[in-house]
Order: sequence, then structure tokens, then C-alpha cells
Amino acid sequence: MRVLNRWYGSVLLLAVGIGLTACQDRPQERELMVPDFDAQRAYRLLQKQVEFGPRVPGTPAHEQCLQFLEDSLKAFADVVKRQSFDYTIHKTGETVRLTNLISSFGTEPGPRILLAAHWDSRPWADQDPDTANHNKPIPGANDGASGVAVLLEIARVLKNHPPPVGVDIVFFDGEDLGSEGYPDTYAAGAQYFAKNKSVHYSPFLGILLDMIGDRDLQIYREVNSVRYAPAVVDLVWNYAARLGISSFYPESRHEVMDDHVPLLRVGIPCINIIDFDYPYWHTLQDTPDKCSAESLAEVGRVVLAVIYNPPAL
Repeated sequence: MRVLNRWYGSVLLLAVGIGLTACQDRPQERELMVPDFDAQRAYRLLQKQVEFGPRVPGTPAHEQCLQFLEDSLKAFADVVKRQSFDYTIHKTGETVRLTNLISSFGTEPGPRILLAAHWDSRPWADQDPDTANHNKPIPGANDGASGVAVLLEIARVLKNHPPPVGVDIVFFDGEDLGSEGYPDTYAAGAQYFAKNKSVHYSPFLGILLDMIGDRDLQIYREVNSVRYAPAVVDLVWNYAARLGISSFYPESRHEVMDDHVPLLRVGIPCINIIDFDYPYWHTLQDTPDKCSAESLAEVGRVVLAVIYNPPAL
């Protein structure tokens, strides 16, 4: 992803009609239903992805991880399919094969939630303090593997506890192939998904997880999410507060070009849960020891709260 701006303080915007009203319940009015989230299992799933090596498109590690993710989802989901396409990398001119993984839980008609993360890792450690590393691929423990790990654990929960709404989990490829200064060269998989989705596919809310494994987890309201899907932001932050999770902060800080932006452009009210204050972003130091099982669990529990306590539609 690419940061577009940095904001400090509150951003107050008028919620526009997106077919969702944020829940205003107080903690004492009813207890949220949240199935157990296995933090240690999620952390092992993060480690497993990193063990393949950098998941750079066109490499054996990328293909091996894709097979692992597909096999894992097939153990839980009702439907799993690949969405593959050729993509020419702006920076190098190389054409690679990218694959989004789309899984569905519940196939009957009715309201649906979209959950997403990117599973590729950046080919260039261009933020590394050592310039000699700038053309080396990053391990991508937090930047990629963390969001995927949480969603894989959520997939297991969905299998064991059928949710009250349909859920789609999408792993986007090619998010991190972008060039600095060219925002639309990021989020390749999400752009392809958005352009090729059925006109009948219209989830009532979406949540993107990116860089949510940081040991020092600090999640601020992302600016594009607040601007275009404020009611979803309010709902998620309301649930985090009700669960007593203090890593979700009420202020907005960063505007990020990430996989949620192409979805917003086609009318899917998708927000980005991201901790962009991560000093190892796009460096060779983005390794599992910089992440924690506790951080994964905090985010996982909030997402599960949304799934199992959906707002009135």
C-alpha cells in the first residue's frame, strides 16, 4: 500500500447513505456474541507464510504459498475459487501471473460481508535504512501475512459456528507491486476484482485487514474509510470499544491507497483496518518477531463481533 497523506486529530465527516446504520447500543444493553479466536494458531499461520520466503509473484515461494492458502480455505469454506490474470509491473515491465483467492461461507441469497487481505509481499525493501537492500524482497510478516493469518483463523471459526450472514473472504494478490508516485499501480488484485465482479454482488460492508500484527498495535481511523464508509468505521470502532480493546483509536491519522480503495470506487463500503505506524514497513526487518499473537487476536475478535452481531439492515 501507499500512504497518501498524514492527518493528526479528529476528522469529522457527514455519513452519507450507504445502506448501513451504525449500531448505537451501549455495552450494558446487550453482550456481543464473539466466538473464541485462537491467537496462537493465528500467529503460527503468520509464521507459516513467512517460512515460504517472500511471496513475490513469479517465484516458487509465491506459488507454494498460494497452494497452502487454497488448501487451508478449502478445509473450511463452502466455495473456493482462483481468480487469475496477467499483470505487467509498472516498475520493471515484467508480466507476472497474479491470483486472487475467493472463498464463500454460505451461498444462499441474503446479506453478505466481505473480508479481505493481501497475500503477496513487496519485491523491493525500498524503505530499508540500508540502501543496499532496496532491491531485495521483504519477508512481509506484518505487511501481508498478518491480515491473512487473522482471516484464516476466522475461516475456521466460521466453519465451526455458521454465521448469521453470508461471508466472503478474499485474498488479494499484487497489492504491493506499486511504484512510488503512481498510486494506481498498487492494489492490482483488488482493482481486477472490482472491475470483474458481478453487478449482483453487493456486500453491505467490507473490512480490509493490513498490517495488523504489530506488537505495539495502534489502529487509527484511515482517512479514505472515514470519508467514504463512515458508518462502517463507526460500527467497527463501537464494537472495539465495547470489547474493551484499546488499540483502536478514535482519531484519523493516515490516508492510504490500499485494496479497499478499488472496492469503494465500485460502491462497496469497505474500510481499512491498518496500523501504518510500523517502523519496519517495506524493510527486511518485517519479520515475525515484530508481531504478536495478542495483536492478531484483538483485531480478530473485533471482526468476529461484526460478523456475529451484524447491524440491522
